[in-house]
Amino acid sequence: MQESILKNKSYAFAILIVETYKVISSEKKEFTLSRQLFKSGTSIGANIREAEFAQSNKDYISKMSIALKETNETGYSI
Repeated sequence: MQESILKNKSYAFAILIVETYKVISSEKKEFTLSRQLFKSGTSIGANIREAEFAQSNKDYISKMSIALKETNETGYSI
């Protein structure tokens, strides 16, 4: 199976999001936005992984579109 740059980068991004979440929630005591950042930032890679096993082209496009929306939401949360 071919190495996926998108999967690798989304995984590395998710790790960065988790580390950021830990700092914001523990040191800054900010929970609402940090939780939203955590959820949307880690969801990107999850949706990309789901798209990998899509049942059809439409399903693939749908899951990748959700990943794109989560990326946009993460940008808003930052």
